[in-house]
Amino acid sequence: MSSPPGPDDDARRDEFRVYVEPEIEVLLRVARAMASNDADAEDLVQETLVRAYRSMHRFDGKHPRAWLLTILRNTNINLHRRQRPLVVDDDELLRTSRPAFGTADQRSAEDAVMDLALEAELEAAVASLGPKFRTVLLLVDVHDLSYTEAAAAMGVPVGTVMSRLSRARNRVRRHLGPSVLIRGRLS
Repeated sequence: MSSPPGPDDDARRDEFRVYVEPEIEVLLRVARAMASNDADAEDLVQETLVRAYRSMHRFDGKHPRAWLLTILRNTNINLHRRQRPLVVDDDELLRTSRPAFGTADQRSAEDAVMDLALEAELEAAVASLGPKFRTVLLLVDVHDLSYTEAAAAMGVPVGTVMSRLSRARNRVRRHLGPSVLIRGRLS
């Protein structure tokens, strides 16, 4: 049988509420960049929250976001040690799905084709990046993390984030080429 909650449990809950709960949105954004799908990202955040709750007594109250992102990164590493990578992807299923209740896409056929072409080429360009470059590109450019937050999530210095991001952007630009970039701007 577990003992009734004591003053330490109340203090831990209060600290969790103050330091951890406001950062859940950021944790989810970062986890989505790290995980292969939303369900895995949510599982990663949940496990991170459990570990943070258990460790509240060791947290000094300084830099809660960096502390939580470090727990998230370490949790992700630990979870991947025990897991084999997924080999099947359901992107095609999502692309071929019909909208619910007969809703129609209001874009022109030309816009739809251009968007699909650009999207496919952009996805290929991002997929061609190494994991370090792809992760920093997704964290900063897609999930709007600051360089400092991305550095904490990845466990690297801020300068490394800036360098990797610059290289990732240049590689994506080279992969897309000038015709795709111009076409993407015009559509």
